[in-house]
Amino acid sequence: MTVRVSIADRLTDDLVAAFERLTPQLSSSAPPPGRDELSEIIDSPATHLLVATDDTGSIVGSLTLVLFRIPTGMRAWIEDVVVDGEARGQGVGEALNRFAIDLAAEHGARSVDLTSRPSREAANRLYRRLGFEPRETNVYRYQG
Repeated sequence: MTVRVSIADRLTDDLVAAFERLTPQLSSSAPPPGRDELSEIIDSPATHLLVATDDTGSIVGSLTLVLFRIPTGMRAWIEDVVVDGEARGQGVGEALNRFAIDLAAEHGARSVDLTSRPSREAANRLYRRLGFEPRETNVYRYQG
């Protein structure tokens, strides 16, 4: 399979359908984003919605790159990486991450951060192979 990665720059029915299919593979508790949410992501200058397509043009994976400036420089975060179960192990995740790393660098980010649950063994192996290193940090979450 040949994987092509691009930035989703407009809302399409195929994009909505892809997220209806992919989101449950990413999260058992979050509903798929609707048209309004996807439009907001696409239109935001801080988010870059990356999609991977196969030889037929079908969307087989997605990643969101978040870029924002803080006083110490440009920051880049990778969020919500998902590859369709049928396409796993075929280079989709690697292609998405490499595209995101290059895009972050183009925008002046010196590093790219992400988090991944330890149970996602294949994803963690990929991130290490791509050069990501675990950080000495505490991750906190406030749910008000």
